[in-house]
Amino acid sequence: MVHHNKEGLPKVAYFCMEFGLNSELPIYAGGLGILAGDHLKSARDIEVPLIGIGILWKNDYTTQLIGEDGRPYDVYPEHEFPNVKDTGKTVQVRVRGMDVTCKIMMVDAYGNVPLYLLNTNFEGSEHGWMTSKLYGGVDQDRIAQEIILGVGGVRALRALGIDIDVYHFNEGHAVFAGLELIREKMNAGLGFHDAWQKTRREIVFTTHTPVEAGNEVHGHELLQHMEAYNSLTYEQMREIGGDPFNMTVAALRISRIANGVSKLHGRTARKMWKHVADSAEIISITNGVHPPTWQNSDIRSAWEKGEDLWKPHIELKKKLLDYVKDKAGVNMDLDRLTISFARRAAPYKRSELIFRDTNALDGLLKEGKIQLIFSGKAHPNDTLGKDIIQLLVQMDKKYEDMIVFLENYNMEIAKLMVQGSDVWLNNPVRPLEASGTSGMKAAMNGVLNISVIDGWVAEGPHHGIDGWLLDEVFHHEVDYNAQDEHDLKALYKVIYDEAVPVYYDNKNRWIKMMKASIDMSHHNFSSDRMVKQYYDLLYTEH
Repeated sequence: MVHHNKEGLPKVAYFCMEFGLNSELPIYAGGLGILAGDHLKSARDIEVPLIGIGILWKNDYTTQLIGEDGRPYDVYPEHEFPNVKDTGKTVQVRVRGMDVTCKIMMVDAYGNVPLYLLNTNFEGSEHGWMTSKLYGGVDQDRIAQEIILGVGGVRALRALGIDIDVYHFNEGHAVFAGLELIREKMNAGLGFHDAWQKTRREIVFTTHTPVEAGNEVHGHELLQHMEAYNSLTYEQMREIGGDPFNMTVAALRISRIANGVSKLHGRTARKMWKHVADSAEIISITNGVHPPTWQNSDIRSAWEKGEDLWKPHIELKKKLLDYVKDKAGVNMDLDRLTISFARRAAPYKRSELIFRDTNALDGLLKEGKIQLIFSGKAHPNDTLGKDIIQLLVQMDKKYEDMIVFLENYNMEIAKLMVQGSDVWLNNPVRPLEASGTSGMKAAMNGVLNISVIDGWVAEGPHHGIDGWLLDEVFHHEVDYNAQDEHDLKALYKVIYDEAVPVYYDNKNRWIKMMKASIDMSHHNFSSDRMVKQYYDLLYTEH
């Protein structure tokens, strides 16, 4: 592995639209950003030459609260960022006929390698709207942001005098950085195709969501209007990204090698993009999470020393339930089996699956056998996502102290939930969960996963040993079109026949499963392992 010989490692710039380093720096929307933050923290821990490139979002993604009608609504406070430093350097990019000045900010206060953030939202700037809201606005806003991230990111590296060997695009948002690298080489005298091929050797790409809406497509007329072509011609842009211009396709054609974020997802991505001519090979590097950030130190200490896990677990559970009482006014029972679900509110994640047979649920709740904690945000423009949250809030009101929805999901709430729950529920529609890192965080804290086999889960939990797998309950292949029915039956069978009796009647087995969960996850699903694999398989050219 590369960590035994750090001399001569390639110097990497990691481009991402969002970074989740700490809840006091709210420049992330969800799992993609948390992954990026963990990547930067592990890079520092294992001392590899990597930096981050992103954007300083003045108004966050959204502060999402629940209205009197039970429906989420969005507010956008202006944030101050005390730990973000001004480098004193600026760069300019062209957007829609304007020269846009971007300040280069830097943050390294959260146990991370330096993260450089581009910012147009400063006094005297007419272009603050461009770096105001993460994933906000219309296509023009998004393209402006992607020009700043990509073109501005490369120019920031030049302005700072930072030498880079490998440009890592985490998702397709950074594709315009590739156009800037091609433009530089053409300005130095290379022809387009030679510049493109030389640039490919410098770029690696991580593709994430198999969900169509997560793979951006833009019309060429709009790209030209926004000046995203960056001196290239229509014919050259079409060769790279097609017509309309697909950011994921462009990233695959502009990279030396690409990866999916779990073994299953790598397979899904290869199948999904097999029609793309001249695409980079797509391998698999499974995501990981940063243990010092997400694994409670008392749990880790007890596990390492072979001590009782139950005592620190109950302390963490109490902390979670105290937060629930303080923030939501709901009194939950410390002794009751607590099942949690926290995700971005997207239909394929099926947040509300457990409520699709209320007769089965009523029995469990009336007998006081389980209590449920939910959290999550919907994209501000996602009506379906907001419908899902509204349903969860209705269930919260219907069942009072047995179910709660925690508003404005963030890193603080996530940490409380993955450390203090008894069970972590994960039931996306297969094969749409690329990885699913929240379950890894839960597993490292001895929180048992009840999950479908998708994303990382195919490589981790074992049914009845360190969690429960819904695919293993009934021994037949799960038909794609019958997933809801199959998974609902399996979910209730696991809760009634496995989780509830083991939790209440066989505490020794439960604690043994908690230990097995930590054994299974603590190394295999750590971001240290992940970053080392990136250096071995992606960053280092073979």
